[in-house]
Amino acid sequence: MGANYIFSLQPTFTQGLVLGQLSILAVLVLILKYLFLDSTQYPFETSTYHPQVGSDHSLHQRQAMSHVDEGDVESAEWFNGLLRQVIEIYRSRLRDDLPGFEGDEIARKRIEDFANKVRPPGFLDYVKIHSVNLGTSAPRLFNARINHKSTQLIPETEFDVSYVDTISLSLSTSYLFNYPMPSFARLPVSLSISLSKFRSSIQLTPPTSNSAAPVLTITIPPDFTLDLTTTSLMGSRAKLANVPKLHELIQHQVRRIFAARATWKVVLPGLASVTEARAEVQKEMKDHDVY
Repeated sequence: MGANYIFSLQPTFTQGLVLGQLSILAVLVLILKYLFLDSTQYPFETSTYHPQVGSDHSLHQRQAMSHVDEGDVESAEWFNGLLRQVIEIYRSRLRDDLPGFEGDEIARKRIEDFANKVRPPGFLDYVKIHSVNLGTSAPRLFNARINHKSTQLIPETEFDVSYVDTISLSLSTSYLFNYPMPSFARLPVSLSISLSKFRSSIQLTPPTSNSAAPVLTITIPPDFTLDLTTTSLMGSRAKLANVPKLHELIQHQVRRIFAARATWKVVLPGLASVTEARAEVQKEMKDHDVY
């Protein structure tokens, strides 16, 4: 009667096959769990690698290369000077107007708080921001022109924009594996992301006279150029460096998020309030969905 069971006191071919499969599966689990994954309570203590943020090296060279093909067009340097001053004010406010390490730490903490506010807690562990470079440059506008082919009643104004800077971010986190139990294991990931080049056109659409809440619309078309430089390490004891698929995923996600927010409505002072402009935008979206 014992021959009807898989396991018996006398070894059989079926028992050997099952035991062999189980042993291979166990070896794979041990390799993944103890070589690549991290099951410790404090994952940031297991990795001593923290990617360094970019510096000012070769920034001016890249800026010069990005402006080679501008040609002889109408200058917008007066606006570029104004834009640079506005961005410098935002950078300073992000640091609480403090110089040096103290200002860097305030900016780093604010970005870390924001990153952990928007992270998916079921998939990513706490995001640790190690360093931040807010950059030293500003977007540069050139080649201002009127778009006579526009379908708007009032012609749109277009600019070309080029942005090369040292903006960069260094962080570490862990991807959580929740099977067969919550937080079964972690895959530590260390990243350094920096901007190489952004280039696009910008469309300025003036308000129409019959608009209930006149706004100036600023739009970046979806065919913009965004080049990011990333360095990465994945794993706990054995590490995988600079995985190409991870770079593609990060570039795709940043591009997707930026494209989804590439239209801004500027409320004109004295003509409408922010609440009125928001209601007008929602009405336009509903009308667009109907048609």
